[in-house]
Amino acid sequence: MVDVETAPDTLQIEEFDAVLVGSSIHVGKHHSAISEFVRTNRGALNSLPSAFFQLSLSSPVDDPERRAEAARYVDELLEESGWHPDKTGLFGGALRYSKYGFLKRLLLKRIAKDATGDVDTSHDYEYTDWEEVAAFAIDFAVFVKGRLAERPHSPSDGSSE
Repeated sequence: MVDVETAPDTLQIEEFDAVLVGSSIHVGKHHSAISEFVRTNRGALNSLPSAFFQLSLSSPVDDPERRAEAARYVDELLEESGWHPDKTGLFGGALRYSKYGFLKRLLLKRIAKDATGDVDTSHDYEYTDWEEVAAFAIDFAVFVKGRLAERPHSPSDGSSE
C-alpha cells in the first residue's frame, strides 16, 4: 500500500502488477493528491490492471440524485485525467466530525443534513458497507489474477516456455 501524500518521487507505478486507487470526497472534491497522482501516472495506470474506488456521503443514500452525484465525481476525475480503470466502486464513506475543524464541521453538517440527516456533531458516523468493499476487492483480485495469467512470459523473467 502506498499513500500518495507520502510516496517518494521515485515511485515507479510500472513496477507494480496492478493498481487500486481510492479516494474520499470532501465537499464535492477528491483529495488533490489523488487527482494529481492519477493525472501524473495516467499512462502507467492505463497499461496495468487498475481499479478506482470512491467513498462519499452521496453513495449510501436511497436518493437517485445523490447517487448520480457520487457517480459524477468519478466520471469527472476519470475524464479530466484520461484514466480508464478496469473497475470502479462507489461506497458510503464516513462522517468524522471529531476530525474536522470548526468551519469544516459546520460545512459538513449542512451537507449531511440533506444527505443523511446525521447532524449531531458530538459523534462520528460510519456509512461504509465493509462487506461490499471486500467483495469489490476480491472481484478486482480475481480480475488481476486472470490478467496476469494472460501476460506472455519473457525469457528474462525466469520462466520457461
